[in-house]
Order: sequence, then structure tokens, then C-alpha cells
Amino acid sequence: MRFLHTADWHLGRCLHGASLTPAFEQWCQHVIDVSASEDIDALFISGDVFDQGVPPVVMVDLLAETLEQIAEHTRVIITSGNHDSAKRLGFGAGLMREGIYIRTDSRNAHIPIVIPGRHDEYALIYPIPYLNPDIENVKLVSTDEDRPPLERSHTAVLTEVSHRITADLHHRRAADAEARIILAHAFISGAEPSESERSISIGGAEAVAASVFHCEGLIDYVALGHLHRPQRVGDPQHGPLMRYSGSPIAFSFSEEQQQKTSIIYDTTAADPIEYIPAPVYRPLATLTGTLDELLSPRYCDYQDHFLRIYITDPERPQHLHEKLLARFPQLLTYQHLCERSELAVAEMTQIRSDPLTVLTQFFTSTGGRELDTAEQEIIDRTWREVIKEEQCDFVR
Repeated sequence: MRFLHTADWHLGRCLHGASLTPAFEQWCQHVIDVSASEDIDALFISGDVFDQGVPPVVMVDLLAETLEQIAEHTRVIITSGNHDSAKRLGFGAGLMREGIYIRTDSRNAHIPIVIPGRHDEYALIYPIPYLNPDIENVKLVSTDEDRPPLERSHTAVLTEVSHRITADLHHRRAADAEARIILAHAFISGAEPSESERSISIGGAEAVAASVFHCEGLIDYVALGHLHRPQRVGDPQHGPLMRYSGSPIAFSFSEEQQQKTSIIYDTTAADPIEYIPAPVYRPLATLTGTLDELLSPRYCDYQDHFLRIYITDPERPQHLHEKLLARFPQLLTYQHLCERSELAVAEMTQIRSDPLTVLTQFFTSTGGRELDTAEQEIIDRTWREVIKEEQCDFVR
């Protein structure tokens, strides 16, 4: 059996203010074509179908038209990600045409979708939506009066669902299935992020161990979403194959060197993983040099690229933006580098990567002493409340 693994479509996202609608349309047509030509038994979308909880109408229409065409060739299984509104994405899931499955409720994650093959074989697919520990630690045990809430962590809620899947696999004599597959939207320890993912950190921790999905050796493949870089995680010698398909489009300049792909997982092939290159609407590039260097013939091949430009002239050239835009019509962002601006870039990079540490250092430096335990706990607690409030605003 053959499955097409995708994730993180983020329909509706922009890149530094530039519309990516043509890129999304190109990608959707590509998925339709691959589904029709590659003898696919099911298409997976492992979360973050949309970029916002309330997506633009044009993107809702694009997804609807795409799913309608794909359903003529194969089945589609979709889970919600941390960018999606599970309520909105899951609304009407039971009314979808045959062959389109949308899973957004964690309480059903242990109930598989059974995909029949062309002969007598079948596959068991367990789609796990994104699990927000602030919600799922109570929701997953709400029907059991004897159980307290789970620990407020990604590991705890994913472990709970994994145990339920394991129990279901035993109940169904899962060894008879051709394949047993989990879809999940999570950050696995050891994986490499990009700059364009929204953090799912809860209380300072977001990563979970790959072993969460081992399910006593009964799972063959874990189709992951959330990280935008295509990559392998886990150890196939001691667990299932685990892959991030990555996003189909580069959503930040940190991804400009990445080859975007989707994955075909073939249960009968000697090498079960095949990477399918995604189409490129516009390549991304970062250019650095003086204004005269950048306007020279050396860079004439970059006029159709989405560009980030760093200007290194000692003094800021006059009419800088106008001159750059006239030469590079797809310029998205530029910066005149000097000693202070380089320092600012470094500072902002540190703030984005570890904001709680930077905040603690600020209070230490302004107070002239190290923080005591009580003060540190106040900062930690307040920071968690701020992050929680941001997540609640996003859900609303």
C-alpha cells in the first residue's frame, strides 16, 4: 500500500507581507496530480492545514476544491494542528463525502480509520490532532471520575493517547494489518526547527521523546507535522519509521536552502520512503554586499526571487529602497548593516530563541543582583500565564 504524507500547508500565510496565494494554488494542483498518478491509497495532512484559526474565505474555497478533486482518486485523512481551530476545521466532519476524514477530537484518536487495499490487505490509520496540554490534560480523563487531571505537558497527553492506541491495536489483532500508522502534530526531541514555526512550548518544555509513539512495537510509520524542515527523527532500529514531511512552501528565509518535499510511504518497497520534490513558486535568497555590488550584472539572475538583502556600505546610500526595488521587484526585506545593527540582529535572535532567559537577565542587570528563588518563580509563573493567554486568544 502507498500513502502520501504531507503536513503544514498553512493556507493563507504571507511572507513578509507578500501574498503566497499563487504558491498555494500551485501546491494544491501538485498534490492532486501526485494523488492521481502515483497509485496512492490515502493522502495524509498531519496538521496546520490553515495558517489561522479563522482562515480567509479564498483559502477555504481552495481547500474544498482541492479535496473534491483528490477524492476522485484516493482517500484523504486530515488532522488539526496548533495553527488550526480544531472546532472550525472539525465542524461538519461527519458530513464530508465518503473518503474524506477530518479528525480534531483527541478522544477519538485511538479509533483507527481502516483503509482497504486493492486485494485483501488493509491499513490502520490513527490520526492524532494537535494536543494542547492546557486543554487535553483534563479533557482526556473527563469521563473517568476516579482519575485526576494528567500532568500539564505534551509528553503526558501524547502518552495517554499512545496507550489508548496500543490497547486498540491489541484488541484488533493489529498484526494482521498491512500497516499501522500514526499521524501526529508534535515536536520530537532531536528534530531541527525553522524560524517559521509557532512555538508550542508549555511551561518551557515542548519536545517529546520519539519513544512516545512506539506502542510496544506495533506501529510501522509515524507521519509527523509541525516542523517545516523535512527530516527523519527517532531510531528505526528501536522503533517505527518517523518522518516530518516538512511544509510544502518556504515560510521564512531560514528555509531558503531547504528542498521542500512530500513523502510516499510504500509498505512493500525495500526502501519504503520516497521523497517527492514540491514545486517552487519563487525561490528565496539572501544577498549581502554594497549597493554598487548588488546592482552589478553579478546579481541579475535574482530578479524573480523573493529576496532579503543586507547592504554593507559604510554610509547609508541615498534612495536605497527605491534603487533596490527597481532592480529587484520581489524584494521583501532589506537592512543597512552597521556595527549597531549587527548587534541588534544578534540580540533579537537570542530573544526569539530563549525569551525567558533574556527576561531573567534583564531583571538581574537592572536590579544589580541575582534573583532569589521566590523572584524567579514569579517571573516563570507570569511568563507562563502570558503564553497561556496568547494561546487562548489564538483559539478564540
